[in-house]
Amino acid sequence: MTKFEKLKAPCEGSPIRFVDGHPIVPNNPIIPFIRGDGTGVDIWPATQKVIDASIKKAYGLERHIEWFKVYAGDEACDLYGDYQYLPEDTLEAIRRYGIAIKGPLTTPVGGGIRSLNVALRQIFDLYSCVRPCRYYQGTPSPHKHPEDLDVIVYRENTEDIYMGIEWEANDPIGLELIEHLNQQVIPANGKLGKRQIPKGSGLGIKPVSKQGSQRHIRRAIEHAIKLKGKKRHVTLVHKGNIMKFTEGAFRDWGYDLAKKEFRAQCITERESWILTNLDKNKEITYESNARLIDPGFDSLTPEKKESVCLEVKEVINSIESSHGNNKWRDMVMVDDRIADSIFQQIQTRPEDYSILATLNLNGDYISDAAAAIVGGLGMAPGANIGDEAAIFEATHGTAPKHAGLDRINPGSVILSGVMMLEFLGWQEAANFITNGLSKSIAEKNVTYDLARLMEPQVDPLKCSEFANAIIDRF
Repeated sequence: MTKFEKLKAPCEGSPIRFVDGHPIVPNNPIIPFIRGDGTGVDIWPATQKVIDASIKKAYGLERHIEWFKVYAGDEACDLYGDYQYLPEDTLEAIRRYGIAIKGPLTTPVGGGIRSLNVALRQIFDLYSCVRPCRYYQGTPSPHKHPEDLDVIVYRENTEDIYMGIEWEANDPIGLELIEHLNQQVIPANGKLGKRQIPKGSGLGIKPVSKQGSQRHIRRAIEHAIKLKGKKRHVTLVHKGNIMKFTEGAFRDWGYDLAKKEFRAQCITERESWILTNLDKNKEITYESNARLIDPGFDSLTPEKKESVCLEVKEVINSIESSHGNNKWRDMVMVDDRIADSIFQQIQTRPEDYSILATLNLNGDYISDAAAAIVGGLGMAPGANIGDEAAIFEATHGTAPKHAGLDRINPGSVILSGVMMLEFLGWQEAANFITNGLSKSIAEKNVTYDLARLMEPQVDPLKCSEFANAIIDRF
């Protein structure tokens, strides 16, 4: 077993193992934690106290976490030396024990790492970023009915522009690549006309793969299967009307996965229209059904009309017996929406959505927008999940001016701890925390960031006092 340079692992406890992408959890798992920079000094102790108390209340002495402190960010540099933002000790601890939780980290200045968060996701292939956005009664919000929003954003975590494949405008390799594209690749395409990349352009590449898209969407669908009623719903969010072979492919690969791998549990939106039309009129013809599901049917070319009719026929022949007669209503609905429309619809029709499966950049924007509706990033947890590791994290920044003042809201890390407990299968402990947090906010026992927005304003609790308030209300 690899030895740590500056760390000493707990003497008690056992590592979490992953089998087929799912954790095998002992009753006393060793879990590394990264305190975090800035306000991490305040919010991590509050979080650890709440998590430990919830486990004790739920399971007595039967279960507990052996915490293992590891280092990243500025705190790592203090121990390991300049620019050692992500020491090998920390990476080895996460490899060995499978799951970690962390506070906010500073984006390094120099040192060759753009973002510690992105680096951790890529090193451990944590391909799904999971961001629940739900409202806790009493939380100040700019919206009239924030309680209508209850979504989980599944953001692809390792591809798209976040792979960081780009060149500055004056980079010699970038200039050479632009020359090659302009002179060879674009003309050979045959569909791009006389388009040219302007000289002086920065250049970035946006890779989106079938394997990367489908493993991510698979997790989103598996999550939806565990839900009930209208929440059994996955929306593929994309900009495929413009980026047809990246974002459009993400949508197509998602539908393909749902139909092939989850056929018994899933229905696509378009299939549901076809079956609903058939349920209403058992004598309906393929063409009449096609006309109802495609309002522009009569203006289509004969070839496209035939294609839509064939689609109707294939759906009816293949799944009418298994999904028809409204049986599909108990299944997972898979549909898709254009990314920009989702920004509107999570505000105007939030109750229509449950799980949003997105590419990397779209998911970054949408999850922050959704968090704003329900009270801001201070109440937004996050998880980064792969097949062999998972890291749970605060979604906000380090706020260094508030560090050490015992005043910042620990809600994001505490709720990330809830996600971690749910991932472990320790649902009872997770429920105690959400109960306590909900009651504390409803009774206006909150930290300053929420207290100052309440009407009338209330006296704020300290960060540590908020942790106690949650525990008192389990």
